[in-house]
Amino acid sequence: MTTTQIDNEVSEFTERFQLVKEEISKVIVGNDEIIDGTLISLLSKGHVLLEGIPGIGKTKIVATVADVLHLTFSRIQFTPDLMPGDIVGSDVVHESDTGEKHLDFQKGPIFTHILLADEINRATPKTQSALLEAMQERSVTVGTTTHQLQPPFFVLATQNPLEMEGTYPLPEAQLDRFFYKLKITYPEAHHMHEIMDRTTRREEPEAGMVLDRDQI
Repeated sequence: MTTTQIDNEVSEFTERFQLVKEEISKVIVGNDEIIDGTLISLLSKGHVLLEGIPGIGKTKIVATVADVLHLTFSRIQFTPDLMPGDIVGSDVVHESDTGEKHLDFQKGPIFTHILLADEINRATPKTQSALLEAMQERSVTVGTTTHQLQPPFFVLATQNPLEMEGTYPLPEAQLDRFFYKLKITYPEAHHMHEIMDRTTRREEPEAGMVLDRDQI
């Protein structure tokens, strides 16, 4: 590949990256660092750990990214009673009309392109490991069968600040599975005014598709 071809590809990538950010900004106010980190990680086949208190727009950010990139999106709310099978899926016994029984794999919500793992540190270490293993291998194994996850596969996991009750801190080895660890805070005053203006309009702004899976 010549220098000119490389320069052209870099220029095209930069232009498309900026178009994606501009489309996301039609819905999301501020949070430039979070959006940049999310897009860079997704394009680099990495994952993001986002720390912040509940209710400040994390789900909206990830759902908007999925819309702009025309990717499937799922959300899992992590709780202390969440089991690994609730994430990856399980084999279910079915009986045919003739009475013959067979196992069918019922996919869990992890079978998506973009997964929001909300409040990951509220789940037990065993359940956390099921997700983190899938992030690393990009596949899940149930019984003796391995099921591949469809690329691109990107996880944005959120965690509550460790001082909050009912949290299970992620070990250092598991934190290494994430490309970035970012912190999200309350919007600044001028961003709050913009959010209030947008959410009180008759029609809320929507983001359109800029790229698709093949282009990614």
